[in-house]
Amino acid sequence: MTIYLLPADNARKPGDLNDPLQDAEALAERDLNPPCVLVFNASDPSGAGGLGADTLAMASVGAHILPVVTGAYARDTAEIFDHFAFDEEAIAEQARAILEDVEVQLIKVGFVGTPDALSTIAETASDYPDVPVVAYMPNLSWWEEDQIEAYLDAFRELVLPQTTVLVGNHSTLWRWLLPDWSGDRPPGARDIAKAAGEFGVPYTLVTGMVLPEQFIDNVLASPQSVLASEKYERLEAVFAGAGDTLSAALAALLASGTDLVAATSEALAYMDRCLDAGFRPGMGHVLPDRLFWAEPEDDDEDDDPDAPQDFALPPHDTRH
Repeated sequence: MTIYLLPADNARKPGDLNDPLQDAEALAERDLNPPCVLVFNASDPSGAGGLGADTLAMASVGAHILPVVTGAYARDTAEIFDHFAFDEEAIAEQARAILEDVEVQLIKVGFVGTPDALSTIAETASDYPDVPVVAYMPNLSWWEEDQIEAYLDAFRELVLPQTTVLVGNHSTLWRWLLPDWSGDRPPGARDIAKAAGEFGVPYTLVTGMVLPEQFIDNVLASPQSVLASEKYERLEAVFAGAGDTLSAALAALLASGTDLVAATSEALAYMDRCLDAGFRPGMGHVLPDRLFWAEPEDDDEDDDPDAPQDFALPPHDTRH
């Protein structure tokens, strides 16, 4: 693992994600309540991604999710067949109702289905300019080409100006933000961050950068500098839901007040553990085990006949 901190002269002004301690008094006022994250994402019946992934990952790192359903996938663990989008007014009503009741520390945007939904979310985020936004761009190759183009254009114009941290796979972000790249080498994380920065994004987390000897690099960058870089050994499996897992964990950690570089490191470590403990519930891809930490530890000690009787639920054959 290698971490590079931003030089002091590149640091953002107080109040951003690299200076969370300035809100210590506000955090104290929340007592023991977990941080609340407003999440716009689709329902995923496979549990690979979507709101199910957000819920488990955020709960695992100590945040409370406020899920706004933007639509639903028709999919299994192998592929996505279709997506059914909610009307933008239904999305707006969900968000409006909970925002009038609960103070949110961060907004996370996943796949929301339509340019109209993106417009609604961008308008919502603009009403809360002091709330950071983590935006995740998944691979959309399963979708129709004209739908992909319209969605990416709307995301670029409407959501990126509101985004604090953009998260995405190297290949996905490269083809979206640098479609005319003609360099002799693939664009680096800072190249992609500079492209995102042209639309107002201060930080970009680029994942899945292929390195020699079966390693994958994940790089957090600003348009001016690389902030952190962590590499992990490539796992011999095809996964679904890794990006949702990472972006959800990152959002939850940032909402809790963790600074950006530390939150990125912790979120990447969490994702790696989830993938390492991955399981295959169907005939398709391996899914991250976001509750790997809840696995019972092996106990080789002999049972004590004089020990108090345990009235906990009996063990079962499922993973959790």
